[in-house]
Amino acid sequence: MDFFSINNVMVNIPLGEGGYALSWIEAIGTVFGLLCIWFASKEKIVNYLFGLINVTLFAAIFFQIQLYASLLLQVFFFVANLYGWYAWSRQNENNEAALKIRWLPRQKALTLLVVCVVAIGLMSLFIDPVFAVLTRIAIGIMQGMGLSVVMPELQPDAFPLWDSTMLVLSIAAMVLMTRKYVENWLLWVVIDVISVVIYAIQGVYAMSLEYILLTVIALMGSFAWINSARQNGSKPLKQETALKAMP
Repeated sequence: MDFFSINNVMVNIPLGEGGYALSWIEAIGTVFGLLCIWFASKEKIVNYLFGLINVTLFAAIFFQIQLYASLLLQVFFFVANLYGWYAWSRQNENNEAALKIRWLPRQKALTLLVVCVVAIGLMSLFIDPVFAVLTRIAIGIMQGMGLSVVMPELQPDAFPLWDSTMLVLSIAAMVLMTRKYVENWLLWVVIDVISVVIYAIQGVYAMSLEYILLTVIALMGSFAWINSARQNGSKPLKQETALKAMP
């Protein structure tokens, strides 16, 4: 089980004060995360296999560094990856693809915008108590599984607005990806750019560099999916009635 320990260091990267000890689990989890995003940008269903491995390894990391809300977010991503795998592979009786890359209809796009803005605002105001509740839930679940864990002493969130933005947009982007909406990539670009800055400010330079790569891949995914949507006859902010032929 040493592989799953963050103390099992693969290499010490000369970044920041004292360097950055990159563990095997973080390195492999990151590689699978990059592969997940890359294959998703190419509309390859295997991306969900890499995604499942990525979130599982990252959940183990978050457990060890006591970021239990982030751990629960990985649980959501695990379920979303399973659903996405099912949705992308499902076909109807006429053997036609169940999903096509397309833009969100105008009404759904506006609804999503309002929901995200409200959710980010509320989460920014209540992120610390929400985090505490999620942590207690995670602790209870793990204790119920027989794990010896105790409630940690929680510190206030360093960047409540940006942290909340990343959380809300990540959930929205994952849901949109499972339904093959182009907007998922635009959200990932925003999330990745914010992550690059926040991780750099916090001195976690290796993760900041990782998210620079993710930003590039997300931009490539955006262009590729925009082209695919155009070929499928879908245009941004088009009325939903014009897309009824699409599932």
